[in-house]
Amino acid sequence: MTSASLRVTKGHGTQNDFVLLDDRDGSVDLTDVLVRELADRRAGLGGDGVIRVIASGRLPEGEAVLADEPAARWFMDYRNGDGSIAEMCGNGVRVFAAYLERLGLWDGADELALGTRAGVRRVRRVTKPNGPAGGDDWYAVDMGRWTVPGGAAVVAAGFDAEVQVAGLDVARPALSIDVGNPHTVLALRDDELDGADLTRAPVVTPVPPAGTNVELVVPLGEQELDGVVVGRVRMRVHERGVGETRSCGTGAVAAAMAVRAWAGAGAPDVWFVDVPGGTVRVTALADGHAELAGPAVLVADASVDLDALSAGSR
Repeated sequence: MTSASLRVTKGHGTQNDFVLLDDRDGSVDLTDVLVRELADRRAGLGGDGVIRVIASGRLPEGEAVLADEPAARWFMDYRNGDGSIAEMCGNGVRVFAAYLERLGLWDGADELALGTRAGVRRVRRVTKPNGPAGGDDWYAVDMGRWTVPGGAAVVAAGFDAEVQVAGLDVARPALSIDVGNPHTVLALRDDELDGADLTRAPVVTPVPPAGTNVELVVPLGEQELDGVVVGRVRMRVHERGVGETRSCGTGAVAAAMAVRAWAGAGAPDVWFVDVPGGTVRVTALADGHAELAGPAVLVADASVDLDALSAGSR
């Protein structure tokens, strides 16, 4: 990189916030140190993660995506705030799509196919449903197939792990859900959700080999919205490599699908998930995939002085 400055954009999806950069030719050396500096909330711009737009053909993971879907020209290179590489991010996908619109790389009219380390994700614009706040523009993402790694026996049991959360007296049973990245979901009462201390990482047993995001959920029952019976869930989340965040898209899918599995036959296919940063909608699709819909907001463009950024981290 020859310049001492870097053009970036700040955006968020239900207050899950990101620093975005246009590096479609792959010229930026996006090290874990640079990611941590950009994501630093005091010495940098601040964010739960950093998302780079890069041509799929510029990364080995992107080349693998192109082999399956030639239309996936752009790859979402997502890094957690601690600099670690992550498979993908549900809120980040929506913000990534909005950023591609800003850059003129997607017109917003047709379905967008984009590459991630969890495979191809497809995005389309949708009408915001009645009720949820969070901006006029909603984006729906086919999040791919969600699974319970333990299979039918674990679904029948309702759990396959225990989670000890600071602020709660005992470890709680929890269900592992895979949404392209790992999640562990446990159900609580309202007062327990409010009293949970997520400044410390929950302890999951057995220990997940690749780590896990932990979702604390309160099922809120069912209601009718626009003539359709939908479920509702309240959620907080501790993200691996980040800590507690205001929202987590893949976590919302995991939470909704876990509660749906616990509810059994006849449970709704559509769930609204209330997080500290707003509300998203999760829909179980007939092919075993899940769709995540919600807002995406770009709030600022900036030029980062890389020398000052580096000095501020020392």
